[in-house]
Amino acid sequence: MMMEIEEVSSYEALPLLSLNHVSLLCRSVWDSVRFYEDVLGFVLIKRPSSFKFNGAWLYNYGIGIHLIENPSIEDFDAINEPRPINPKDNHMSFQCTDVGLVKRRLEEMGMRYVTAVVEDDGVKVDQVFFHDPDGYMVELCNCENIPILPLSSCSFKPRMGSFKGEAPSKCGFMENVMMESLSMDMMNFSF
Repeated sequence: MMMEIEEVSSYEALPLLSLNHVSLLCRSVWDSVRFYEDVLGFVLIKRPSSFKFNGAWLYNYGIGIHLIENPSIEDFDAINEPRPINPKDNHMSFQCTDVGLVKRRLEEMGMRYVTAVVEDDGVKVDQVFFHDPDGYMVELCNCENIPILPLSSCSFKPRMGSFKGEAPSKCGFMENVMMESLSMDMMNFSF
């Protein structure tokens, strides 16, 4: 049985560049700041002085985390006992260089975590999942082991002109931008 995917929208994708930040409600800004600094290595940065509510901005790894204090979330989502750590739940994921070291450090800090392994065509990805102080799940993994391969059958034609090859007319602008970005990232790896 052959399946054909039909484009639902005639609109072009929005002109996005990258993920800028994740915003999280928290019971205590300072407990959460300590977690994101000490456990994940984020750095506290200046936030706009026009904000009239408790919060903090952190940054590292090309992404920001914006914390917004909302003590009343306890009324709706009190954590009387630790939630189970479920890798299939909503989470944010960060690539890391040494999953074994991550597990040792989490153990030293007395943090609960679960692990999972994903395998595809002989390639293995190790994952570690744990919660922040407000129950948001965080994953650390060596996900770069699995290549990012678009499901589209488009061949890549970079706009910068340093490669040769024609992209089929059915390939869209965003497929080419994604492949160019991936190729540039791959060329910028230092060995």
